[in-house]
Amino acid sequence: MAIWLVRAGSHGEYEQKFIQESRIYVTWDHLSTNLKQLNAREDIAEFLTLLYPNAKPRTVQNWSSQIWPFAHEMKKGDMVVVPLKSQPAIYVGELTSDYHFESNGPAPFYHWRAIKWVGEAIPRAHFGKDLLFSLGAFLTICRVQRNNAEARITAMRASGWKPETIAIAAAATLVEGTVSGDDADLEELAHDQIAQLISARFKGHGLARLVEAILQAQGYTTYRSPEGSDGGADILAGNGPLGFGTPRLCVEVKSEASPIDRPTVDKLLGAVGKFNAQEGLFISWSGFKSNVQKELAASFFRVRLWSQKELLEQLFVYYERLDEDIKAELPLKRIWTVAAQEKE
Repeated sequence: MAIWLVRAGSHGEYEQKFIQESRIYVTWDHLSTNLKQLNAREDIAEFLTLLYPNAKPRTVQNWSSQIWPFAHEMKKGDMVVVPLKSQPAIYVGELTSDYHFESNGPAPFYHWRAIKWVGEAIPRAHFGKDLLFSLGAFLTICRVQRNNAEARITAMRASGWKPETIAIAAAATLVEGTVSGDDADLEELAHDQIAQLISARFKGHGLARLVEAILQAQGYTTYRSPEGSDGGADILAGNGPLGFGTPRLCVEVKSEASPIDRPTVDKLLGAVGKFNAQEGLFISWSGFKSNVQKELAASFFRVRLWSQKELLEQLFVYYERLDEDIKAELPLKRIWTVAAQEKE
């Protein structure tokens, strides 16, 4: 059994299609030929050269090395990991079909394999640092072989996807034969490190303290409930120096390791009325189950959902305005680096 990394679009734009249809796809534009009929990597490279005449030779070789395994090497029973862009989580599935080609598409969904999802929205923090490094490649499709990935992911599956508890000695280990440091998504890896620091220093109700500091930096006056029963809201926030302005927010913060379901979010909607607030903000460090966002469309003007992704985005925007004590607990430094460019 092999472990494969497959991305659902460079910006996660195909995540819901992958999840809802229980399929994984090759998502290169206009790739409307049967890959099974291309019997060597060189044949795929030649076809890509014709299809993308402006692409550089090294780029074409890189693409062909990713596309080839989808049609010729993946097997039923292999495991596939799909890192999400919409939240800091990973879907894991087991391949249940051979390669299929749909000549009529629609584009770019000509090539697919059926998959049975066996891990829904597993928080990234549950995986060891070295595995996250391997899953942080810019590559769209590749095999993950280092760090005993197969046995470790199998063990996580058997444990119900509980966090890994083994000690990891080396974090900067690469995907064998395909991923180098140049291919790693350094921004994603940095976010993982920051998330791990937050998990360590703002455990449990402490995460509400960090959220309160961000809201205060945004100009809200806040009340944070003591640890324990909160009556449906961890934080009450109103705009302005006294908190009497609008909007008035009812905020719930969940730091547990499991994605939040719809009934739990509905409790916040009830608290919005109880506290005479106008809107609700639900923050779940481990994200939300896949149906929550879709089912809450009718409450778009009443509630917002933040996963770890949105919380980190707001942290970075308002970090310099945070209380000095918070910044001392969470020391961060802004750096500049060259953006990833197409390889020659």
